Amino acid sequence: MTAEGTPSPFVQALHGLHDRRLRAEVRLSEVPAPSRIAPYAVALSAEVDPNGDGEDVGSGRFVLLHDPAGQETWDGTFRVVTLSRATLDPELSGDPLLCDVAWSWVVDALTGVPHRELGGTVTQIVSQSFGTLSERPDAVEVEIRASWSPEGDAGEHLQAWADLLCTAAGLPPLPSGVTALGRPR
Repeated sequence: MTAEGTPSPFVQALHGLHDRRLRAEVRLSEVPAPSRIAPYAVALSAEVDPNGDGEDVGSGRFVLLHDPAGQETWDGTFRVVTLSRATLDPELSGDPLLCDVAWSWVVDALTGVPHRELGGTVTQIVSQSFGTLSERPDAVEVEIRASWSPEGDAGEHLQAWADLLCTAAGLPPLPSGVTALGRPR
């Protein structure tokens, strides 16, 4: 429910987010939005659970900001700010192109989705355990932070981010209208 006096472009954007249907593997929930960056904001959190068994392989956050007065660095009145995290195969820890490949996932996800002012970072995290934890296997995670100024339907941008999150989590791409079957256990 939106408060009285909420600008109609933001209300329209909220409808676009609400009406968008994502892959069944993506669990989406609304979380508190940042309040200092823009007068209007909505934040969504997601987990990627390919088998529906609570074993998440990726997670992230999608924030849509709206400032009716605009912000110069946004080059507009809306800004999308995202975070995507996924655990990768430990063999990728030494791959010098991992960050470049992860950024290409962002660019690919936004192909055909109108936007401006795309920027972000990719962080590779390698965890090794020692001492009493030495039995744990090495772990590699990728963290992708990206932001852009959206144009058009906000739901398209949510879809693009969800596609990015699924790609990072290792799920194969799905053609429109196709439902994925769960991975074998």
